[in-house]
Amino acid sequence: MSAPPRELLRISELADAAGVSAGTIKHYLREGLLPEPVKTSRNMAWYPREWVERVKLIKQLQEERFLPLKVIREVLEQGGNGGGPEQLRAMIDLEDRILERALRGRGTKGMSAKAVQERYGVPPEALERLESLEVLTPRVRNGAKRYGPDDVQIIEAIGRMRASGYSEALGFTVYDTLIYKRNLERMVHEEVETMMQRVAGELDTGAAADLVEQSVEPMQDLVAAMRAKLLVAELQARRAAQAAS
Repeated sequence: MSAPPRELLRISELADAAGVSAGTIKHYLREGLLPEPVKTSRNMAWYPREWVERVKLIKQLQEERFLPLKVIREVLEQGGNGGGPEQLRAMIDLEDRILERALRGRGTKGMSAKAVQERYGVPPEALERLESLEVLTPRVRNGAKRYGPDDVQIIEAIGRMRASGYSEALGFTVYDTLIYKRNLERMVHEEVETMMQRVAGELDTGAAADLVEQSVEPMQDLVAAMRAKLLVAELQARRAAQAAS
């Protein structure tokens, strides 16, 4: 039997290069985390050298992110846009850096439930409904509930809307926030996917994180401007439809 190409490894060689056991490789194969090897006989299989980085990444996701293998398989199938483990690892590193900066910038103080009720005039039952919808996600420590900066901004905005006339008497309730939540979740998911695909692996992690951080305010302004334009367009379309009927 001729020797295999140099880029193919035995299972023991793959395990040694990736820093895991041969049993771990077999387990990953059973879980669908690795493609089927090249089999030259019933008892001999060869593994591509590029699997080394894939196995290392799987182990990293297990040990550092505590992800179950099922989730890791989905990440590997969806991530990297075909760019392989290197791009996926760059995406993970970039996500970690951006999240670290975002959490650091938000601070940890927040406001108590009593304080936001007094300041913004949103009744406790409304706050509870917003929490059940996961629009608000307060932290609870030692039995005390505190809202983070993002939640406080949401509460402030809702308080201002209520004060301007968006009240239950006219049929407006906190459940209307689901209009924004549902659509924003989809928008943000696509935004993050696009952003990660474009910059991960193309820039070093620090430069990519700087780029994302600097784009936050312009993107918010872009969304606000496009929403205002689309609102006018929707009203004009409704007027035209009414005139034609």
